[in-house]
Amino acid sequence: MIVLRAEKMGFCAGVRRAVELADKALTQNTEGQVYTFGPLIHNPVALAELAERSLKILDGSHIGDLKNGDTVLIRAHGVPPKTHHALESRGAKILNATCPLVTASQKRAADFVQKGFAVILAGDKNHGETTGIAGYAEEAIAHGATGKFYLIQNSEEARELFSDGDVPQNAVLLSQTTFSIKEFDSISAILRQKINSIQIISTICPATHERQDALVDLCAQVDGVLVIGGKTSANTGRLFATAQKLCPHAALIETASEIPAEFFALERVGLTAGASTPDSVIDRVESRLLNGC
Repeated sequence: MIVLRAEKMGFCAGVRRAVELADKALTQNTEGQVYTFGPLIHNPVALAELAERSLKILDGSHIGDLKNGDTVLIRAHGVPPKTHHALESRGAKILNATCPLVTASQKRAADFVQKGFAVILAGDKNHGETTGIAGYAEEAIAHGATGKFYLIQNSEEARELFSDGDVPQNAVLLSQTTFSIKEFDSISAILRQKINSIQIISTICPATHERQDALVDLCAQVDGVLVIGGKTSANTGRLFATAQKLCPHAALIETASEIPAEFFALERVGLTAGASTPDSVIDRVESRLLNGC
């Protein structure tokens, strides 16, 4: 068997930075508890390994439990400003691992609503990143900004937007950094027809483009593709959808133990991985394939 890896796969720069900050915090911590606000990454294997080192996950309902000396790591997705303020008020040490691209989107959303624009964000509802970006826009509106904020998930919702005829004069379209490139292009085309003056700013992470392009190239060279990553990860799910369209054999797995039996009979197997998949997990999958068990 030959195992080929996609040219671009696994940890993106933002996630790698967040994991490294967590590792440093756990190594150097001498007092209090180390938390991440929400799961650090969408990968159960990595989360289990961090939990073994006493990293705990904090949710919004337990911010009041924080004590002086505790450390809270804000993950790459970022958080709304009200959450940041609440964490600060408890006296905890805050390590901000928000991806710089996400920080830029948070600032753009706030700046555009302050200018009176309708800010339209293409993204997944209830995703940590979109919740954070929405929070910055909503805070600006609460402080007197005259713009509005809209979150849409797909082309269908784009078609329904402003169907009452109340079309804004000024609007801007932004995107979740891991959003589907194809879906964003479709949404852009629909909104251009609705709003003549709309500004289109693709804030999709370059790594998302590169990971998808590398997968397309990989599928042309192999008999089957294993997509490695958390089953709740949005970007991993999009990789799997692409693999299913382009490869006769495609599977989404979280660990090496989940490799389907059929893959051991293939001559050429390709590997790709989501932005939250550690290198060690990828290595274990490749090793099991090559060892045949």
